[in-house]
Amino acid sequence: MIFKGTSTALITPFTKRGDIDETAFCNLIDHQIAAGISSLVVLGTTGENVTITPKERSRLVALSIEHVAGRVPLIIGAGNNSTLESITFSVEAAQLGADGLLVVGPYYNKPPQRGFKAHVTAIAEATSCPIILYNVPGRTGFDANTDTILELAHEIPSVVGVKEASGDFAKIADLIQGRPEGFGVYSGDDELTLFFLSLGADGVISVVSNILPGLMGRLVKFGLEGNIVDAAETHYMMLRAMRACFSDTNPIPVKAILNMLGYAESTVRLPLTGLSAEQKKLIFPEFSTALESESKL
Repeated sequence: MIFKGTSTALITPFTKRGDIDETAFCNLIDHQIAAGISSLVVLGTTGENVTITPKERSRLVALSIEHVAGRVPLIIGAGNNSTLESITFSVEAAQLGADGLLVVGPYYNKPPQRGFKAHVTAIAEATSCPIILYNVPGRTGFDANTDTILELAHEIPSVVGVKEASGDFAKIADLIQGRPEGFGVYSGDDELTLFFLSLGADGVISVVSNILPGLMGRLVKFGLEGNIVDAAETHYMMLRAMRACFSDTNPIPVKAILNMLGYAESTVRLPLTGLSAEQKKLIFPEFSTALESESKL
């Protein structure tokens, strides 16, 4: 298992001109680690990986590995809808020193289950770097079923976890019950993390922890300890903020809040567009209670 606890799916900060803001990126990494985050994911969905050029990708991977410097496990989003390109990204990240790879279900081409299994197998054959599967049918149009995930978990030693974002609780329970030892099951939806933990999951790969790393870490810590009462209390502290993070396409809202807090510009790349001034006025109050609680940790 690469990590147990809370992993932040880090944004990729851009300048107002749309270039990668390396200073803001490194500052965000430091802030996350100082807040006690368990691990970091770079170039996931929240990191706008689909609009990052290959040259930018290489630089971000190298920079993140250099700056994290082993302080927490670092997982690189390396999957897309091309197996050959996914292999290229995975091998590069592994060679540069990534601790793990996040491999999303292929989007748009909607492979059969056997196609996804072959896709992951090909990546695993190209590198021994640990792989966390990422199942997010709402984004990809492809849903890896329970049997496929468990077959990969049992048959390929380097497949060490799954970020599950289907919202199917029966599936989550079956994955937890049927997984091999050391295979991590992580919530892929902030608002469902409490429920994942109550079923025996190992943590979350989170969006809201970009803004509230302390509170999300607290929720997960309580949940892993079996303290569901305090975990639920923390869940409700963040509930409005978690929902606000998805009031528009991720990462538009989270970038807007981080900008208001002074961490980075709110710039997103087309075809995403930023929030209007009126939308910002509506969204910020949703974070007020959680931000106050975060500041006290």
